[in-house]
Formats: sequence, structure tokens, C-alpha cells
Amino acid sequence: MTLVAKASERGTATLTLDSPANRNALSARLVGELADALAACGKDPSVRAVVLTHTGTTFSAGADLKEPPNPYTFVALLRQIIELPKPVVALVSGRVRAGGLGLVGACDIAVASAASDFAFTEVRIGVAPAVISLPLLPRLEPRAAARHYLTGELFGAAEAARMGLLTAVDEDDDTAVTALAPILDGFRRASPVALEATKQLLTARVRETFDRDAEDLVQRSASLFASAEAREGMTAFLERRDPAWVL
Repeated sequence: MTLVAKASERGTATLTLDSPANRNALSARLVGELADALAACGKDPSVRAVVLTHTGTTFSAGADLKEPPNPYTFVALLRQIIELPKPVVALVSGRVRAGGLGLVGACDIAVASAASDFAFTEVRIGVAPAVISLPLLPRLEPRAAARHYLTGELFGAAEAARMGLLTAVDEDDDTAVTALAPILDGFRRASPVALEATKQLLTARVRETFDRDAEDLVQRSASLFASAEAREGMTAFLERRDPAWVL
């Protein structure tokens, strides 16, 4: 089991990425388990909202290079989060890399501890943040997205909030639960029908992006992952060395 699903507590179901041995990398298995758990939450009348969180010091390190998910399956998972008739909140207290940022971006609200850090590391292994752009680019400040997509550099929670990746940063609680509490209280005071309708309003632009661009970005991602530079980049990553192109 790479995912732990906690029963609804006062309307909140908690889904915990629980594969710390590989830093919660997005394997085919984890993506499948998360999709199944989200589907169950969507059908459960006792669930008002979903919190997506993690064990260990990493929310997700991105795609599992040893057992990557099918890109269409991953796109379907991101869309499932966006189209779930209930709010989904990312709760982060640690590192988020590459594809893990796609999960955070797909969530309606994202809260993180001040010590959390982030990076779009795709360019450093010879690929691009293509598929995860579907939920992210409609929500990110363009200049910040350009910098971090193109450099792969590390950035902190304050910058993540400024660019639109995070909703709130918890400066006082390293679990970020303190900042989460008023958000969950707001959901409990809201009508379930109104929550669903309001989420549809908020996600309209992102859903249009999926309709228009998903196939193109899946094909672009597949082409890049099959390239010689990607093979060198992923090999270098697994061997813990610089790829051949580093100056």
C-alpha cells in the first residue's frame, strides 16, 4: 500500500501519500490507488472535502523513473482532482518536486509549512514540465513560471505563494495544520451543493485547458522522455552525477 485513506472526520477525508522509501514518487501503483481513493470520496455523502497530504519529508519527488505511470493515466488523475465535486486541499510540510507540483496545482487550495521547498526539476533531466502545465499554467504568475520552469532552481514557500502555487503558508506550525484549520471550518459551514457549484466556476478555465491541450502535451512529454538527452538525464540522476551537458 502506497496510500493511506482515513475515514471522514467531521466531513474531511484525508488521503496520505505513504511511500517514503522513494519519496512518494508517482509510480503507476500510487497514481492508481489515489484515483480509486478520490473516486470513493466523490461518492461518499459523508465527505465534504478531501485533504491530500504525505508521510516523510517529501510530499512527492515527481514521477517514479523506475515505475512511471502512463501519461494518460496521470492526466486523468489531475483532471479527477479538478472535477471532483468536493474541494481538495494539498497539505505540504516538506519537499515537492516536478510531477508532485502537478498534484499541488490540481488541488483547489494548497497550504504549506514555511520550511517547505519546491522545484521544477524536469529541465535538469532532459524533459519539460509538460503534462503538469495543464493545471499549473492557468494559475501561476507567468514571469515566475518562466523562471522556475526554465532554471529548475529551488524556491521556498513564500515564493510559491507569491506565484500562485500556494494559497497559504504556515509560519508557526511545521505541519501546516494550524493554517489548514480555518479552511476546513469554512467547508463545514458551506452547503455541499454550493461547494460543488462554486468549484465548477473556479475550475472552468483549467478544464478548458485540459480539453484543448491534454493530447498535445501528452505527446510532447512522451517524445521528450524517449529522447537521448532524457536517457542521459535520467541515468545521471539515478547514478547521482551531473548529466553530460552541464557546463
